[in-house]
Amino acid sequence: MAARNPVGFLRTEYEDLVRNELDWKLRVLEGPSAPRCVVDGKSVLMLCSNNYLGLSNHPSLKRAAIEAVRSHGAGSGSVRPIAGNMDLHMELERRLAKFKEAEASLVFQTGFAANAGLIPQLADAGDIIVSDELNHGSIIDGVRLSRADRAVYKHCDTGDLGKVLSKVEEHDPPYCKILIITDGVFSMDGDIAPLDGISKLAHDHGAMLYVDDAHGEGVLGKEGRGIASHFMLKYDDVHVEMGTFSKAFGVVGGHVSGSRDLVNFAYNKSRTWLLSGSHPPAVVAACIAAIDVLEKEPKHVKNLWSNTDHFRKEIRAMGFDTGKSQTPIIPVMIGDSGAARKFSARLFELGVFALPIVFPMVAKDKARIRTIMNAALTKEDLDQALSTFEKVGREMKLI
Repeated sequence: MAARNPVGFLRTEYEDLVRNELDWKLRVLEGPSAPRCVVDGKSVLMLCSNNYLGLSNHPSLKRAAIEAVRSHGAGSGSVRPIAGNMDLHMELERRLAKFKEAEASLVFQTGFAANAGLIPQLADAGDIIVSDELNHGSIIDGVRLSRADRAVYKHCDTGDLGKVLSKVEEHDPPYCKILIITDGVFSMDGDIAPLDGISKLAHDHGAMLYVDDAHGEGVLGKEGRGIASHFMLKYDDVHVEMGTFSKAFGVVGGHVSGSRDLVNFAYNKSRTWLLSGSHPPAVVAACIAAIDVLEKEPKHVKNLWSNTDHFRKEIRAMGFDTGKSQTPIIPVMIGDSGAARKFSARLFELGVFALPIVFPMVAKDKARIRTIMNAALTKEDLDQALSTFEKVGREMKLI
C-alpha cells in the first residue's frame, strides 16, 4: 500500500486557485509608501494604499522611531503581562484614550488580533451576536470563535436590524447578552455605517455596541477621531470602539477604546493580547508621533477630503460608477472579474497602481478597481490618474 501524502492538498488547492485566477500575485514596494513610488521596479502613482494621510513616511514618525530604538532598544523582550510592558506602551494608551475621548484604551498587536481576541470574550454560550452582513473578515473570524448564537442583518439597514433585535428579544430562554457589531467604514464600498441609528437601537434593546473603525480613524470626525466623533457619540453610546494604527496612522497595530471596565476586562481575557509579544519601541513611538501629527497638523485630513471630493466628482463625470462610496475608498465598478484584472494591469502599464477586487471578495458581477485617496497626492497626481482611468476606460469600451 502506497504511503499517503498528508500535505498533498496544499499544492492541489493552490493550483486550483491559480487555474481559477483567485490567487494573490504579490507585487513588491521598493522604498517608502508614498504617492509616487516604485513597485516591481516601475515608477507608479500609488492609489491602493491604506496610508490615507501619508504618515508612514512623515518625518516626525521616522524621527520618533529612530529615537526610541536608541533609548529603548530594538524589541520589548516579552509579552506585556510578563516583562514587555514598557513606559512607551503605557504612554501610547494614555495618549490614544485622550485622542478618542474615552476613559481608557488598550493596544493590541494588530487590528485582526483585537477582533479575534476580544469578540469571543464579550459573548459566550447563552448570548447572541448580531452582525452586519458585510462585516470584515476579522470580525467574522472573531464571531466564529465565540460560542454565542449569531444573527445577521442587511447591510447598513437599521430597519432590518430593528426587526432582528425584536426577534432576538422573543428568544426563549432570553439571551443573557446581545452584542451588535458593525464596521464603521466598509472597506470594499467605502460607505459609512449609520452608527447613530444603530446606537439608538442598541440602547433601546439593551445591547452592547462594537464598531470596527479601522477605515474611519484619521478620516472621519473631529481631527480624524473616527466614526463615533463623526456622529457625536461617546463611549457610553459605542461601548467598544476598535481601530488600527496600520491605516491612517501610518504604522501598525490594533486597539480598543471605551470605558475603564472594558480595558480591564480586555487585557485580562483576550488571549491574542496576553500571549503575543508586545510592539517594539520604534513602532510604539511612531504611533504616539502619529497622534501628535493628527492633533497639530489638521491639513492632512483636509487634504484627504479635498482629494477625495475632486477624484470622485471627476471620475463620475467620465461615466464611471463609484457605487455607494462616501469616503476616500472609491471603487470604480467594472462588473466582470476578468475585465477588472485587465483594467488594473493596463493601469499599471501606464503608471497607476490600483488593484482589482474580484470574486470571492465581492459578488461575481461586482468586480471593481478599488482606489484609495491619500492626503499627499497633488492635483497633478490626481489629474494624471484620472486621465489614465479615462484612457483605459475608453480602450475597454467601459465609458
